Amino acid sequence: MPELFEFLPVSKEDMEERGWWWYDFLIVTGDAYVDHPSFGPTVIARVLEADGYRVAILAQPDWHSADAFLAMGRPKLGVMLCAGNLDSMVAHYTASKKHRSEDFYSPGKKAGLRPDRATIVYANRAREAFPGLPVIIGGLEASLRRFAHYDYWEDKVRRSVLFDAGADILTYGMGETASREIARRLKAKEPVESLTDIRGTAVAVADPSVCKYPSVTLPSYEDVVDSKRFYADATRIEYEEHDPIRGKALIQQHGNRYLIVNPPAMPLSTKELDRVAELPYTRTYHPMYEPMGGVPAIEEVRFSIIHNRGCFGGCSFCALAFHQGRMITSRSHESVIREAKILTQMPDFKGYINDVGGPSANFRHTSCKQQLKNGMCAKRLCLAPTPCPNLDPDHSDYLALLRKLRELPGVKKVFVRSGIRYDYLLEDKDSKFFEELVKYHISGQLKVAPEHCIDSVLDYMGKPHIEVYEHFMDRYRRLNERYAKQQFIVPYLMSSHPGSTMDDAIALAQYLNKLGRQPEQVQDFYPTPGTISTCMYYTEIDPLTMKHVYVAKTQREKDMQRALLQWKRPDKRKLVIEALKSAGREDLIGSRPECLIRPEYRPRKNDEKKKAEPEKKAAPAPQKKVDKTGWAKAKPKKNARPNGKKKG
Repeated sequence: MPELFEFLPVSKEDMEERGWWWYDFLIVTGDAYVDHPSFGPTVIARVLEADGYRVAILAQPDWHSADAFLAMGRPKLGVMLCAGNLDSMVAHYTASKKHRSEDFYSPGKKAGLRPDRATIVYANRAREAFPGLPVIIGGLEASLRRFAHYDYWEDKVRRSVLFDAGADILTYGMGETASREIARRLKAKEPVESLTDIRGTAVAVADPSVCKYPSVTLPSYEDVVDSKRFYADATRIEYEEHDPIRGKALIQQHGNRYLIVNPPAMPLSTKELDRVAELPYTRTYHPMYEPMGGVPAIEEVRFSIIHNRGCFGGCSFCALAFHQGRMITSRSHESVIREAKILTQMPDFKGYINDVGGPSANFRHTSCKQQLKNGMCAKRLCLAPTPCPNLDPDHSDYLALLRKLRELPGVKKVFVRSGIRYDYLLEDKDSKFFEELVKYHISGQLKVAPEHCIDSVLDYMGKPHIEVYEHFMDRYRRLNERYAKQQFIVPYLMSSHPGSTMDDAIALAQYLNKLGRQPEQVQDFYPTPGTISTCMYYTEIDPLTMKHVYVAKTQREKDMQRALLQWKRPDKRKLVIEALKSAGREDLIGSRPECLIRPEYRPRKNDEKKKAEPEKKAAPAPQKKVDKTGWAKAKPKKNARPNGKKKG
């Protein structure tokens, strides 16, 4: 059995059991307390604990008063808080702004245990509970809302969350380096107002000259509210400067104060990432949640391993590049193997490692050798619309890691369930990884994300053109045939992304119909804070080219684009017909193979007559003989042999 580690204190009683009468930091999270390296607040708490600080966890507190914040007493150094692993508005609402009925990051999937805009609410309660104590906000919600940003739920541009929360410091990105530096300097009794120069942080100041780095001035909050063109311009600059090597600090005026966003922290080295991954996590949820049914979010990661960070995929709708960054760092083989050995000793382990992945599973190193010296290219994506000539598509290290894991005693199968970048995979001239992926590492189905089939839409998405996906599928089928496997692809598709017209949605439906496929699930584009696609949705401008983009804005059109991708579902029938008629494509309403849907049935006069006449009882059908299996016996055909072949 692995060594049993303690949970961090969650109550005054826990602190007393440890003999604590004071502590350094209170970590507040909008998720339930799950002590696992996939949960950001836990990682920060364990990192600080490893540096010698006393840390307590306050998970999903009652935010209606400050009482819950006061329950463990006043921390000595500060409060660090976040909304949880997701933006709280995304956790609460669907893309159509309807309330979600479940929250997988809460005990028993119970919804409503965190407030809307949790970062702001928690920060206000922390300041109320502990006047004068430093309040530091972080996590995904704060990270993606660090600049003036469009808020889909209010349909307006909001200030940086730092101003609305009234916090002292905002940490963005993964946060370990910045949090450690903040803690070190607070312990050294530096006033929080002086901590304006820490990489990976943002602060609000009265005088922008305190910025210690070369800087770029963004259009002000007032400018981006008044002008969508200024908003798009600000977004472009924010992405261009989001680089730990060549990136500059960004300054954005908000009224009579200034937001300073310092350059990103350098990604952790392999040694540092190993250390963070191997801190003494209990790897499960706190036992206080057991009576409530546990925390379902643990199930997806309980027997999974994160081996990398960062993503150079560059999808416009994905927040990862703006949070974790585009530079890849990865753990050593030895560290991953040590974690795998811990999994094999867990009582519920059945021999299956569910995933060895990350943001994109098949990234193990920087996309090209120039990045370590010059940083990521400001105006060039590594993979889209075509791969950069400098791309280094090498899977040999990842393959070597998977081979080692397969050989571990107690391990039956090692799966790759995180999404893979198939365009990157195809660039690798050595086919061994693809072959062994198909042969050993797919649990029945593989997740990939073609997203659409129209080149112009894919260009706005930052995705490769559909021919690349078709080439991948062709090779995937042949490899499955070679190894006598029946393994499926789960293709992610997205409706109503900026740039997608009704004609484009119809073309995608026709493409799927021609292939004989219809996706069970379709993701309607969700304008989450901080992404390039959200900028396009709000401004109708592509910030990378500053040209106009068509956007499906009304809920009716969004519903119709989504329905077109699920044209066979009876509940989508009316919407599909409405969409085809609105686009002048009645030619696709009919019974021909290329048609998407049959015409609406209109009752004839004869049908009305038949309804009026009394029904005649039909004679009972002759009962078929049934064999022992329960299947009806077929009547043997004349001149047929038992094996079904005709005589002669």
